[in-house]
Amino acid sequence: MKFNFFKFFNFFLGNEVAVDLGTATTLVYLKERGIVLDEPSVVAIDKETGKVIAVGDEAKKMLGKTPSEILARRPMKDGVIADFALVQEMLHYFLTKVTKKTLFLHPKVLICVPSGITEVEMRAVKDSAIQAGAREVHLVSEPIAAAVGIGLPISEPIGNMVIDIGGGTTEIAVIALNGIVSNISIRTAGDEMDEAIVEYVKRKYNVLIGMQTAERIKIEIGNCVAIGEEKEMEIRGRDMVRGVPRTLKITSNEVRDALREPLSQILDATRKALDKTPPELSSDIIDRGIYLTGGGALLKNLDILIQEATGLPVRIAEDPRTCVARGAGKILDNIENYEKVLLRERKKTFD
Repeated sequence: MKFNFFKFFNFFLGNEVAVDLGTATTLVYLKERGIVLDEPSVVAIDKETGKVIAVGDEAKKMLGKTPSEILARRPMKDGVIADFALVQEMLHYFLTKVTKKTLFLHPKVLICVPSGITEVEMRAVKDSAIQAGAREVHLVSEPIAAAVGIGLPISEPIGNMVIDIGGGTTEIAVIALNGIVSNISIRTAGDEMDEAIVEYVKRKYNVLIGMQTAERIKIEIGNCVAIGEEKEMEIRGRDMVRGVPRTLKITSNEVRDALREPLSQILDATRKALDKTPPELSSDIIDRGIYLTGGGALLKNLDILIQEATGLPVRIAEDPRTCVARGAGKILDNIENYEKVLLRERKKTFD
């Protein structure tokens, strides 16, 4: 058997990892193995010692249920870093969990970030990954990764429109020739939908529910267009007047009312992105349609709502939750062919 020096050398260099570092969920793709981790972006720490108690699935179970000495929180907010130290701990935990121990160097990491990320936020993401143990960090915008994950021909002179609805941001982009031609990035997405449900229940019933309950309501009976049988769901919360636990029923019609404002913001942003699109690419979108990705794409009848608002065909990508991670993995596996889509920091200029 012929000895392959490059494979041997790469073994000691460490793994190559793609990370969809989301506000609600982090997915990790390991080169040649696919998605190996899919866990909530949550960290629980001991307030007094600062020691990490739990990360991911175990930490999410603690949200809203911890004693005063334990803090369970999501260190990502609106798609970017809200707590540098906790993101570093979370990344270190996830990278250690999925990569093999090597004798010399740490993994090369590709991280997906919002298209509207600032230079400061970009640097914070890179620094967090390096502090967490990465030897080299590359960034790619989420809409590009999503388009690659769908299998769209992003390198051709053809307009491809993607709406990626995550936990913290909604990314709306028209892509052609390996670049984003027009885009809108808004910090209205899954989290804001959950908050809208919390506020609706509080306002209508004087009952306070948690964000995890709101998320469950959205997933189980949430919808955007009244088609088919209305559903209802029993939920529990705290009566704000009497201060005692209370059980009530909520219907899908009520959830639709609760989601009206965040959904209208997504529709407005979609119209703005289409308005900014060059006419030649607009004609491509008429033919090819709009692709929905991200966990938000699973909200029932969202494709119908966007289709009615734009008059364009709308398609939900296969397994939309993992689309960005799968696309990042394809880029990682063939990074020499995707050099043009990687984000570069702008060079400072001096007068």
